[in-house]
Amino acid sequence: MEKNFIIAGFGGQGVLLAGEVLANAFMLMGKYVTWYPSYGAEMRGGTVNCEVVMSDEEVSAVCKKDTDFVIALNQLSFDKFLPKIKKGGWMIANSTLVKEIKSRADINYLFAPISKLADNLGDIRMANIMSLGFLSKVSGIISIEALSHALDNVLPPHRKHLLPKNLEALQIGYGYQLIPA
Repeated sequence: MEKNFIIAGFGGQGVLLAGEVLANAFMLMGKYVTWYPSYGAEMRGGTVNCEVVMSDEEVSAVCKKDTDFVIALNQLSFDKFLPKIKKGGWMIANSTLVKEIKSRADINYLFAPISKLADNLGDIRMANIMSLGFLSKVSGIISIEALSHALDNVLPPHRKHLLPKNLEALQIGYGYQLIPA
């Protein structure tokens, strides 16, 4: 089984950290994984994305033509990566910054106010990790436990004091109840 993930947003949203946590969690589960970051020279405020490819066998390549899951933390990322989602795949969108438009009938959508929820938690910087909680819930591929251990592995020593808040954000994302439209 090979699954592809794209996490995208603008610089400063922690997109690359979220991708690194996801990749590390898959490694902890004994999977083969690649993590491929992509960002513009402008960094903070510019577009940033990363691709994570997970497989039970060696990963054949990155930069796939299509993907199973997209986390879009802003509108530009939503618009850019929506066409890349495979039939039956998932778009997880931050409805605080993304218009709730379902232009494709062949994929699944999860719109959640991720930035607003993170702000309510007391730190908008937690939106990236909170989005991984949503991914864990809808994918059924990655556990909250693996993501929690990966967070502890990936956070640098000078950011370890943020681990409890990140773990709380992860749980909020996983436990969020969507109201059917």
